[in-house]
Amino acid sequence: MSRPLMQVAELAVEQGLEGTGLTVRMRAVLEVLREQGALPVPEIARQLEIQRQYVQVMVNETLAEQLTEQRPNPRHKRSSLLALTDKGQTLIDAAVTRERVLLEAIGHGFEEQEIATALDVVRRLTECLKGKTGGQI
Repeated sequence: MSRPLMQVAELAVEQGLEGTGLTVRMRAVLEVLREQGALPVPEIARQLEIQRQYVQVMVNETLAEQLTEQRPNPRHKRSSLLALTDKGQTLIDAAVTRERVLLEAIGHGFEEQEIATALDVVRRLTECLKGKTGGQI
């Protein structure tokens, strides 16, 4: 059931982004920056648990749309920091707000303990599978 869940979840996110100009990929980058602040691409890749090269493609899309900007990285001269622009901040804030409304609407049928148990099972399965695959995603 994981594949149907992931497909319908991605579709729900896509539908929530209609009219914003954001893609699911762009949204992922913006969400990390919203939560963590300015980061270099390798750290965004770690946060998303996907390859740095793929994240660079995603980042390039956000830069092209002026949703993010590059800033000097005091810790590393060749790896600049990526930060949200005002436009990017506004779009990701609106997307997260819409998604919270949807989650609250569909979450009323679940008890808090059911949600906690489901989250625990997903986390444990993910860690187990990472161990079996050498952490490769």
